[in-house]
Amino acid sequence: MTTSLTIQQAAAKTGLSVHTLRYYERIGLLDPIARQDNTHRLYREEDLLWIGFLLKLRSTGLPIRDMLRYAELRRAGNTAESVSARKALLQQHARTVEETIAELQSNLSILHMKVKMYEDMEAALPPVVVTHQQSIEDASNDHSNKPNERNNSTSKTGNASRHSQARR
Repeated sequence: MTTSLTIQQAAAKTGLSVHTLRYYERIGLLDPIARQDNTHRLYREEDLLWIGFLLKLRSTGLPIRDMLRYAELRRAGNTAESVSARKALLQQHARTVEETIAELQSNLSILHMKVKMYEDMEAALPPVVVTHQQSIEDASNDHSNKPNERNNSTSKTGNASRHSQARR
């Protein structure tokens, strides 16, 4: 049984926007989509499978220009040249993806080591014990509206001495 979906249904099924589907068709990533008599696009199962593959290529970082090259080779049919070129393109991209994965794995290992280091540091810290009396005193000090006279006089004196030094 052949499935035919409208562009809105295809967009919902693939996760792409209607605009992106039209763009992919316009630039040649998608073969021309079949149309109803009223010119509305009808996406077949084969179209959805191809879009799914394009999404895999995109999510692994293959540039659109390479996706376009692959699509051109695919349209050329299963000739020795086309098959060989598609295989080479995918092999090269697979190597690039493997290198990216290796780099990410290395970065992830460093992150795990750092997290472990901080866990060890936390475990070595003395436990913080707050008594009930300290909590009350801290709370009353935090909510005090009285300015600290010592700090105000120090800052005034400090400013005065800085100004006198600057004049010299």
